[in-house]
Amino acid sequence: MTQTPYSKVKLARENTRPTGLDYISNLFQGFLELHGDRRFGDDTAIVGGIARLNGTPVTVIAIEKGHTAKERSYRNFGAPNPEGYRKALRLMKQAEKFGRPVICFIDTSGAYCGIGAEERGQGQAIAENLMEMSILCVPIVSVLIGEGGSGGALALAVADRVFMLENAVYSVISPEGCASILWKDAAKADAAAASLKLTAQDARNLGVIEGIISEENLGRQPFYQNLRNLLWDQLEELSADPDLVGKRYDRFRRIGTSGLQG
Repeated sequence: MTQTPYSKVKLARENTRPTGLDYISNLFQGFLELHGDRRFGDDTAIVGGIARLNGTPVTVIAIEKGHTAKERSYRNFGAPNPEGYRKALRLMKQAEKFGRPVICFIDTSGAYCGIGAEERGQGQAIAENLMEMSILCVPIVSVLIGEGGSGGALALAVADRVFMLENAVYSVISPEGCASILWKDAAKADAAAASLKLTAQDARNLGVIEGIISEENLGRQPFYQNLRNLLWDQLEELSADPDLVGKRYDRFRRIGTSGLQG
């Protein structure tokens, strides 16, 4: 049966999919979680710390949704507050100080839009991440493992290389939200999803990502081994590049220009 864009959205939201912590525990060794943004508190929707990939120290940051209802509630359903993004930025700046590459796993419907989050500067926290990641002087690789919603996802995706799982999605707004705005009817989410170009295939065609990761054996060791090899190859190549920041800038400037006439 042919998958529609909206059917991929539903797959990306499945609570049986591996979450950020699953990737951390299966890909890395010796993960040491670090907490807090040194301003307000700790955000359980974003997990971050130091680990080793094939023996090399890296900084790992992941948006965590959880699997069960209790876990999802504890993780705020993967919707980070501003202190989560500030924690992520603190860890990225620490990684830069000690020369560690940064690896991000993204799975969020979007940043939390509660009153408290807005009062504590949600928009500014995201904007600071975008700005600081664009000039970070260590390699950054980001992987969208489920939902990639709006600025909440982009705040961890200003990277040298961005990959998506084949059933992950990446969009400025949810299909339901888009349908509610355009047609005043969330039931038209299927049509909205088709228009949003949110699938991994769309993102690759538009130059938003570098590649699509097969979900064969998803959650099993062969899958994690293939992903580990991919991450290692990317970091080896990026670590040897003397012009990371310049090429990162060029990468984002190229997005969306493929159809323009010179």
